[in-house]
Amino acid sequence: MRIGILDQAPIAKGNTATGALQNAVETAKLAEELGYHRMWMAEHHNLRTLASSAPEITASFLAAKTNRIRVGTGGIMAMHYSPLKMAEIFKTLSALAPGRIDFGVGRAPGGDHRSTQALAEGRPYMPTDLYDKIQTTLDLISEQSLSDSLHDEIVATPAEIQLPEAWLLGSTGNSAIRTGRLGVGYSFAQFFNGEMSKAIFDAYKYNFVPSAFMEKPVINVTYSVSVAETKEEAEYIALPGDLSRLFLMKGRIQQPLTPDEALEYPLTASDRALIESNRERKLHLVGTASEIADQLRADQQAFGFDEVMISASAPTQEIRLKQLRLLAKELL
Repeated sequence: MRIGILDQAPIAKGNTATGALQNAVETAKLAEELGYHRMWMAEHHNLRTLASSAPEITASFLAAKTNRIRVGTGGIMAMHYSPLKMAEIFKTLSALAPGRIDFGVGRAPGGDHRSTQALAEGRPYMPTDLYDKIQTTLDLISEQSLSDSLHDEIVATPAEIQLPEAWLLGSTGNSAIRTGRLGVGYSFAQFFNGEMSKAIFDAYKYNFVPSAFMEKPVINVTYSVSVAETKEEAEYIALPGDLSRLFLMKGRIQQPLTPDEALEYPLTASDRALIESNRERKLHLVGTASEIADQLRADQQAFGFDEVMISASAPTQEIRLKQLRLLAKELL
């Protein structure tokens, strides 16, 4: 099974934003050494807890620091950028690291209302079909002729380069059919809403149209995972992540607690029930490496996806790297 990493550059307690980005570099180097297939950087705005606001820049740095692993965005948020600029960015990256770049694109804002407004320089929101915008971007990357008056004489440069892989992110299944028609890979964020289903993936596959970016449908699924040598240790390192999701559901965004702080947090009965419900929905997989590997293989068989992405969050960088080693030993 191919495994990749989704990194949001989380800023753990006691670390800095600079340190979080340096951790991403260390993670990419180890992932390449272990045989992971790809590493993507997410896009988040107006959050002091995450350092990944410019994933295309971080991806370029990771590409320069590695030799084989694919790098890219998971994803760049299309609503904030013009098709031409996205095409120029990813064609430049692909020219610099041919055969290793992933153009992963999403339709969400990646931030709150205020940051979305600021990114648009205060201009009123102009309703746009983001699928059309993404199609235009893909056409510019692959140097297709465009008939609209805005792009009919435009060539996205650098030209005549090896194309990146292209992926559309989704978390509910609403985008499955349109992703297939775009002829790109489908990246499903199971850790976000927990709504993965075989019907969603079958709809994508049935509607897939081969393109310059992919000849056949490919699906990866991103999981949040806490893995350790024992079940007890896995539960210990998982609780901060469980609490962060709990706080988010209550409208609180704060730096994750340490495992010891999380143990001392006064959970109510309803809090515990909510955490357990999130676990049952596979929003967070917790266990030993062999248990997690068995779960991933079973899900691959049941739902019919091709690759797994691991959301690379952990209480410390040391724990994160250990988790990657444990999973690699079982799956790679």
